[in-house]
Amino acid sequence: MHVPDGFIDAPVSVAAGVFAAGAVAVSLRGARRELDERTAPLAGLVAAFIFAVQMLNFPVAAGTSGHLMGGALAAILVGPYTAVLCLSVVLLMQGIFFADGGLTALGVNITVMGVVTVVVAYGVFRLLTGLLPRTRRSATASAFVAALVSVPASAAAFTLLYWIGGTTDIPIGKVFTAMVGVHVLIGIGEAVITALTVGAVLAVRPDLVHGVRGALTAPLKLRVDGELVDAPAPTPEPDSATAHRSNRGFLITGLVSALLLAGFVSFYASASPDGLERVAADQGIDEKAEEHGAADSPLADYGVGDIANARLSGGLAGVIGVSATVVVGTGVFWVVRRRREDERGGPARSDHENV
Repeated sequence: MHVPDGFIDAPVSVAAGVFAAGAVAVSLRGARRELDERTAPLAGLVAAFIFAVQMLNFPVAAGTSGHLMGGALAAILVGPYTAVLCLSVVLLMQGIFFADGGLTALGVNITVMGVVTVVVAYGVFRLLTGLLPRTRRSATASAFVAALVSVPASAAAFTLLYWIGGTTDIPIGKVFTAMVGVHVLIGIGEAVITALTVGAVLAVRPDLVHGVRGALTAPLKLRVDGELVDAPAPTPEPDSATAHRSNRGFLITGLVSALLLAGFVSFYASASPDGLERVAADQGIDEKAEEHGAADSPLADYGVGDIANARLSGGLAGVIGVSATVVVGTGVFWVVRRRREDERGGPARSDHENV
């Protein structure tokens, strides 16, 4: 649902940009509480993985495709504040280098795809995990529902912005019905991808999943004077060398997976227009669409200029995109983490060390 330039008028685009900038500023402060020496590189990997999977459009209806938005996935894995930053990095890279999502519409895209999906998904996820049994299966199911709900919520948010500042005169009821209808279908694909990814991480490194920290296991109870009380939490001495190797292996596996998805699997993605593109063409929303400001970029439309072979061009562009996103994202998150250390006057400690 990358909104191009020209769909939303200038005043609303500026207002959305101000809102998005405020959300990013708040997230920069909030992410300091979520990031530590383990999760900072993971956040960079999550941004790169979302970039890669967004290249994999999947068919949802005749002549229409969809792709992962990633708000639910990022929020569950690395926390809501860090998730907004992840999506902002991805959207910035896509808009500037790949001509995907308008430059004047960057604030609209961060608001709709970054902030709304994260807030809705994380709220739903936390609500469900608080009600359901503390198991990996319940956490995975909660991730599925959270992702499913977040996508039509994002479509509804776009419809609201279009109602306020759309550049064409289209009945808003038709836009809402078409946008939410097709994005419910896209939400099913988003939910499957999110649940599979969260489930896979829970199976191998549940300690890295922000959304379930301390929630998968109930505290041990002791009977004292006839009453049940929580037993003291165990504090085993961590094997730092083993933990470092485990983190490094997990991150390398994730990065290789993202590179393979973007560099190879993306060639087999659906070429049909995505939900917003289809609705825009059918309803006439795109009548005043403008040419992208980065249309002359050598990586525009996810291809490398001057390379005639489509498979090689798209694959190389995907690898470049994933590599650049992981470098930029990890750099941003390390800077945020360093600010946390500076504020505390010493090295930042992980949640487990603070217990």
